[in-house]
Amino acid sequence: MTSNQIRQQFLDFFAERGHKIVPSAPVIPHGDPTLLFTNAGMNQFKDVFLGTGSREYKRAADTQKCIRVSGKHNDLEEVGHDTYHHTFFEMLGNWSFGDYYKKEAIAWAWELLTEVWKLPKERLWATVYRTDDEAFQYWKSETDINPNHILKFDEKDNFWEMGETGPCGPCSEIHINLSDDYDNPMLVNAGSPLCIEIWNLVFIQYHRDETGKLNELPARHVDTGMGFERITAVLQGKKSNYDTDIFTPIISAIENLSGYKYDYALPAEDKSEQGVVNIAMRVIADHIRTLTFAIADGAIPGNDGRGYVLRRILRRASRYGRKLNLKEPFLFKIVDTVVKNFSHVFPEIKENQNNIERIINAEEESFNVTLDRGLELFDSLIEKLQSEKKTVIPGSEVFKLYDTYGFPVDLTNVMAREQGFTIDEDGFNKLMAEQKARARKSARDKSTATSLKNDSIEDFTFVEKAPTQFTGYDELKSEAKIIGLKEDGDNILLVLDNSPFYVEAGGQVSDTGFIIIDGIKLPVVNVAKLDNMIVHVVNKSDEFKLEPGMNVTVQVDEKRRWDIMRNHSATHFLHKALREILGTHVQQSGSYVGPDRLRFDFSHFEKPSRQQLEQIESLINEKLRENLPLIHHRDIPFEQAKEMGALMFFGDKYGENVNVVQFGDYTMEFCGGTHVKNSSQIGLFKIISESSIASGVRRIEAVTGAGVEKFIKEQELKIARQEELYNNLLEEKKKLEKELSDLKLKEKLSALDNIMANPVEINGVRLFKGRVAVDTMDHLKSMGDELRLKIKSGAGLLISEVDGKVGIVCVVSDDLIKEKKLSAGNLVGKVAKVVGGGGGGRPHLATAGGKDVGRIDEALSAVDNILKEML
Repeated sequence: MTSNQIRQQFLDFFAERGHKIVPSAPVIPHGDPTLLFTNAGMNQFKDVFLGTGSREYKRAADTQKCIRVSGKHNDLEEVGHDTYHHTFFEMLGNWSFGDYYKKEAIAWAWELLTEVWKLPKERLWATVYRTDDEAFQYWKSETDINPNHILKFDEKDNFWEMGETGPCGPCSEIHINLSDDYDNPMLVNAGSPLCIEIWNLVFIQYHRDETGKLNELPARHVDTGMGFERITAVLQGKKSNYDTDIFTPIISAIENLSGYKYDYALPAEDKSEQGVVNIAMRVIADHIRTLTFAIADGAIPGNDGRGYVLRRILRRASRYGRKLNLKEPFLFKIVDTVVKNFSHVFPEIKENQNNIERIINAEEESFNVTLDRGLELFDSLIEKLQSEKKTVIPGSEVFKLYDTYGFPVDLTNVMAREQGFTIDEDGFNKLMAEQKARARKSARDKSTATSLKNDSIEDFTFVEKAPTQFTGYDELKSEAKIIGLKEDGDNILLVLDNSPFYVEAGGQVSDTGFIIIDGIKLPVVNVAKLDNMIVHVVNKSDEFKLEPGMNVTVQVDEKRRWDIMRNHSATHFLHKALREILGTHVQQSGSYVGPDRLRFDFSHFEKPSRQQLEQIESLINEKLRENLPLIHHRDIPFEQAKEMGALMFFGDKYGENVNVVQFGDYTMEFCGGTHVKNSSQIGLFKIISESSIASGVRRIEAVTGAGVEKFIKEQELKIARQEELYNNLLEEKKKLEKELSDLKLKEKLSALDNIMANPVEINGVRLFKGRVAVDTMDHLKSMGDELRLKIKSGAGLLISEVDGKVGIVCVVSDDLIKEKKLSAGNLVGKVAKVVGGGGGGRPHLATAGGKDVGRIDEALSAVDNILKEML
């Protein structure tokens, strides 16, 4: 049977028994901050097990995409080194939501395994929780399993928990012994590849709370999970999951890329050179599936959370590629094989293929820059430690590999094990903690106008102690009563019963404004929240004394607040547009929302192109012009917000009740900030900068409304200054060009000295002639003027090549004009004919031109005879 047939037979079996076949949930469990990744089929039904949600069906079955690389279920270290652990795998599962329980679950599992799939009964073993006598008896009564093959184990093996908290309960596992000694109970749960667990039947009846206490659930449920890769290996008669048709196409692709061959006959534990090749191919084959499915569902490699887990996996695979001499980015090239083999079941990987390949390629290129240098450092370090007869890599060196070269600690640990070394993980963790402490310290906001501590609320004088009612969603001016007061140096700290002042949170800065008493305005210099009370900091006034119980008017700076609201609302449009243009992997990583601008940090693997930024900006402005109304869902249950489809991300902390901001049907996100009433009030949106702030994290800064006006004025001022500078430079250029021209002319005029020194006498008239180099006819004419001044009595003719043509200037002194009736115009005209041209002018100075530059010397020779004839 093929793996596709096995998967389908499982689903068909339970469909025939009244189960609804449901699609797999994403491997990114949005809305569940307790999980990095979906690690079991039951994750999507957690609300049903907790009694907070329901489905239209009581029975379900599916194949669920799962990732186990962190937390309670972490198989990363075993992946590739054995034949049956994976970071990504499919879990075939069937569920009962308060319907059938242990009896049916056990009977159907046995029926599918032994009657449909014909597994040998003598090789099958069942384990139950040590106090679960009910399940123990059902194995005896509902199946024909060998009673001696029913074993009891404690919590470690037979009590299933999804995480540190959440639904849990006893479980019954089914194992198959593939060894010759298949009747030996000692191999069960012994971690041997010869006896592996293939199906886990979980009987969910408890919820473990934050204190660790087990609480009975309102109803009992069945949650089963069968490892698809393992059962496929068993049914296909393979000793390794990697030998099945689930993995062989991927391994074949790796073979084609590397030129190495996988040896399917080699035992997993083989330490030979070929064994190293096998491990590398298994690791890469496993990890590329994890990366493909995780990125398709919206995750992206990064510096924390699930992003860092993916980065670790990718870098681990990249390093194993070095074992196959793959030194250029290669992982992204295998994505196509994964897509071809699994997209018929999981179409989302086909839909996101291009994005997946680009993200993996960008991450590989980034890591490759430092990978080889890090490996060189590691090799020299090992050599040094070996010479010192040490076998532990110091934590400082592990930290250096992480901090400088991007080597995750588990990757360094793998490399160390290969060399027979261990690492000082405690030393590494200490240095990491110190680095995080430094980062937290540097990130503290030191700009607070006064020191407000959580315990300082006890120093206030109260007339009543109650949470401040925030009125700032609906109004910017409120009537209030001082219910608490404390003097603090030059300031007075006031607690009011209600206030429109927003206290900095979620990236939005605090409001400023005034407290007004008897027409006197006291500036509010700071606000803070203590024990759900808003503390307003004002300067002391000599005009009157503030006292608890007094009524005041509280007024937010309206213009400033509107600027803030425009920018905050715009961040929601920006987030949505980024996800539409760049991909759904984009997640907000931080923000600043002030009156002057907005800053939005987001996860992305490469610099957005100019065209993409223009598309984002254009899309946002198009949506703003649609006048989309604000729909502000306030203080609604968290589960209701999830069902509405509000955007939320791992790591964000949400209470039982939340606020959701929605603009039309375009954007909907969890948000506690203040916002405009409709999108058109934002005005125009303009991106003013885009940059990288960390690996895989980009930053956009933008302005809206009045900020755009200010930006345009600044740009106009810059343009005006540039125009002024340009005009000044142009004038300076002209001035320099004239100076340069004058210098060149002066240099060329020096050539007249040679002409003046060698005149020719024709019938008693001195003739000064010669060929000169000039750039323009103006220069040639200027040289003629200079020549006429110098000769006192005589005639002169200068000839030059100007722009590929012949230029001629002729001058005659006044005495020759008068006495000899000699004319420069006549003389130059006759000479010009020699070079195929003509010209003329006044008697004392005339110019001419010609086409034939090859006859310039001939023209110069002809001047003597022409002058003789004219005299």
